[in-house]
Amino acid sequence: MTQKIGLVTGGSRGLGKSTALALAAQGIDVVITYLSQQAAAEQVVAEIQALGRKAVALPLDVAQASTFPAFVQVLREQLSQHWQTEHLDYLVNNAGTGIHAAFTDTTEAQFDQMVNIHLKSVFFLSQQLLPVLNNGGRIINLSSGLARFALPGYSAYAAMKGGIEVLTRFMAKELGARNITVNTVAPGAIETDFGGGWCVIIRTSTAMWPHKRHWGAWVYLMT
Repeated sequence: MTQKIGLVTGGSRGLGKSTALALAAQGIDVVITYLSQQAAAEQVVAEIQALGRKAVALPLDVAQASTFPAFVQVLREQLSQHWQTEHLDYLVNNAGTGIHAAFTDTTEAQFDQMVNIHLKSVFFLSQQLLPVLNNGGRIINLSSGLARFALPGYSAYAAMKGGIEVLTRFMAKELGARNITVNTVAPGAIETDFGGGWCVIIRTSTAMWPHKRHWGAWVYLMT
């Protein structure tokens, strides 16, 4: 039986870390990416290896789409070195950050940052990875409960997640010919260090859930 391999972007902390560990617990080897927290990423790799699975951590700034072709080349090399293959089975587009700014105060630079990280990255990284993703593979795109309910200060972030949900439907339609499923997971408010911990700001207005409650949805959609 061929070993299944998943790629989780932003896998050094929070939901990405929990997702990577959950996949490993299900017998799936994992490649994670990180932006700047190399030590944290290496710790996640060590935890995955302790579960008896292989893992690799690679640097990736999802805000820089021009770097994606080079990233894919490095990924292929790592897959060949550690797994004797150049293909993946699963992709979890998880990496992201957030801003808390009123609609009236959000700058063009902040808006562009949200576009690059949350929408453009998913579109073009997934596109670049298609030759690497096996037929019958799975793609999970992270959305947010904020695409369904509104709280002041999250208009730019939520708009990107609304875009992700539309994009996911079109990806599913177009990639179906390869038996690749594409789904969205849209968590509600979860207490992690996401966005520098700004989720804690809304602790008083909505229930905060431990992030480990959500990774079961990721695993279910990959099986």
